[in-house]
Parts: sequence; structure tokens; C-alpha cells
Amino acid sequence: MIQLRPPESLYHADGGWFSANWHFSFDTYRDAANTQFGDLRVFNDDRLVPGAIWPMHPHRNIEGITYVAEGTFRHADSMGNGGVLLPGSVQRATLGAGMMHSEQNGSEAEPMRFIQMWIMPAQLDLPPSVEQRSFSDEERRNVLRPVLVPAPGFGGDSAPSAPDAVTVHQDAVLYASLLDAGAALTLRLRVGFGGYLFVVHGALERVGEAGSLAEAGAAKITDESEVELRAGPSGAELIVVETRLR
Repeated sequence: MIQLRPPESLYHADGGWFSANWHFSFDTYRDAANTQFGDLRVFNDDRLVPGAIWPMHPHRNIEGITYVAEGTFRHADSMGNGGVLLPGSVQRATLGAGMMHSEQNGSEAEPMRFIQMWIMPAQLDLPPSVEQRSFSDEERRNVLRPVLVPAPGFGGDSAPSAPDAVTVHQDAVLYASLLDAGAALTLRLRVGFGGYLFVVHGALERVGEAGSLAEAGAAKITDESEVELRAGPSGAELIVVETRLR
């Protein structure tokens, strides 16, 4: 089963210095039909105006995953971690026992866009930590590149391995891909797992038998072992979260 979620169907929030599409219940937005997808609790397509800083705020017992889509993402937290990430970068912030953190636009001239995901950890009260890595265009070209994989001891026997990927404290995987115009690939999902597909840029002209999907659109994929994905004439950048369904 593939449930398409075109961008116009998603909840839009606008705070002036930020704007976002919230895919699941978040902050003041409540949607009983979309509270989470497996262990994926939050999926926000966020944009910050030049120079904007999301003030330091606390979280506990979530794995905060960031995929940088456009601009210059800057991170700061109460543990003294920091740094700048460019498009194609992935960060995992383990906010287990509690940590303050801040998402910031590192540019005073250009807007910034990032995908913020929360994955619920398999273990509570983990020590706070941050891990991040940048993935080149060529690493993601016309393949589903695992950019986030289970940390040692947190994945099942069938979980994919990628020694240079960022790790997460849950049996979940994040794939990233840059598809050339008209290029196709097959998404394969493990038994008992679903996929949350998101088109970062461009468009997909084929998502299995469900139809096409425009930029900023998403799809819930359940009870499917294989799904063909084909880019439109402008190509497509996409990410997929594979998560255990409960």
C-alpha cells in the first residue's frame, strides 16, 4: 500500500522568521491520522530566513535527525558541540538524558532549508551525543545510499550496514538519493518495515503503482517489499526513512 501525501495536503506553519510543513502532529498541530509512522515521530520540512536562530531549547529521549536540503545549517548545543553543515549532510543528535540545542541559519544572506526528523530511540536516557557527516553528490547519484544506519547492537540481522554512515539508536535507516532525469531504482524494504518517502527537490513520475509525486511531497509505504521509483524530466533528490511498523 502506498499513500501519497502531496505538498498541498500537509500542514503549513509560518512564524515569519521560519516556515515549515509539518507531516505529523507537532507543537500546536494535532492530527489523529498522522501522529507518527513506526518509530518516526516527527518529520518537518523547515525553512529559516537569513541569519535566523532557533533559540536553545531542551529535548529528552529522542534521536534528532537533520538532513540539510539548502543553504548553511549551523548547530549549537549545551554540550559545547557546534559546526556548519552544507546540503547533503546528515546529523544525529541523541537527546537521551536531556540536552539543549539550537538550529541556526549560518548565512546572513541566504535562506536555509533542512529536514528535521525525530526517531524514537530503542533505549531511554542515553548519554547525549552528536554525530554528523557530509555525503557528496556522487555518493548519492542514482543509488539509495544508506546515510543513517542502526548503531551497533540496535539493528536486526537484516539491517543494512554502511561503515561510514551516521548511526542511530534504533532499528531504522535513512536512505538518500540524487536521481538523474528519468533514472529509476528499486526501493526494497525489510519484512515488518515501512518506508516514509520524501521528495526534497525535483519530482518522481513513478512511485510504484501509486502515481507521481511533486517536490516537497511524501508517501507512506506499507506492506510492500519492493517499490520502483522513477525521476521526472528534471531529476529528483529524495530521502526514505525505513522504520519498523508497530
